[in-house]
Amino acid sequence: MIEYFIGVDGGGTGTRVRLANADGVELAQGQGGPSALAHGIGNAWDNIGAAVAMAFAQAGVAQAALHAMAIGLGLAGVHNKSWAAQFVDANPGYAALRLETDGFTTLLGAHGGQPGTIVAIGTGSVGQALLPGGEQREVGGWGFPAGDEASGGWLGLRAINHIEQVLDGRQPGSPFAQAVIDACGGARDPIQVWLGQANQTSYAQLAPIVFNHADTDATARAFLLAAGAEVAGIAHALDPSGTLPLALCGGLGAPLRAYLPRDLLARSVAPQGDAARGALRMIEQHVRANPTKS
Repeated sequence: MIEYFIGVDGGGTGTRVRLANADGVELAQGQGGPSALAHGIGNAWDNIGAAVAMAFAQAGVAQAALHAMAIGLGLAGVHNKSWAAQFVDANPGYAALRLETDGFTTLLGAHGGQPGTIVAIGTGSVGQALLPGGEQREVGGWGFPAGDEASGGWLGLRAINHIEQVLDGRQPGSPFAQAVIDACGGARDPIQVWLGQANQTSYAQLAPIVFNHADTDATARAFLLAAGAEVAGIAHALDPSGTLPLALCGGLGAPLRAYLPRDLLARSVAPQGDAARGALRMIEQHVRANPTKS
């Protein structure tokens, strides 16, 4: 018998979970390290487990056995079907499990399961739409470094390219460039080491430097305006008519609002809930539609 529902939002920077009881009443939240599938299946389950344990601790109740819990997960990397299958096969014992992309659970959370569009922008990025007829549409989500436009990884990649040119003398230096240089080792040789070890999360950790210098540095501001244009392109492809509500989600959704084209900003709405809440809604609906699973 299922006693608790778990909703998981897992990305390249961290994991967030929501815990609810059997009646769907939310009790607490927890967080842990990255659970994007690109970081490894075992690592994902370990960090999800730590976040679930934190949620139970925050709720002040003893953690239930896995066979008494149902878990819904929206994870980065699910587009890789091999990774997704390996992850499901490694289920440590949850009574019911439903796995979807983090974009889909973000969409469910943002509009309460109703028709709408989202552009989720964090370490990576993706656009999702739920149309009035129930059809789903996805734009982007191709992954780093080839895609994930406007994301933290995308911004960090541009910041690194900029300091390479500054260190070469191809571009003038600036406090913005120096801040990025310092964050990556301070000089050419240690930056080369940083580059050899960097992943998408590493690049995304440079994004706050871009935002912090946007008011005083033309290059940093240009990167963010370009990100805003990429968001607009994703949004238009999702809903060419511009009639569905649009929510900007993820850790960079709110900070990027200032760099959106005005017409897009005018029709955007605040998300009703986050991706973890969308994952919670997803697993509750799944279990209630499949009572034999509970």
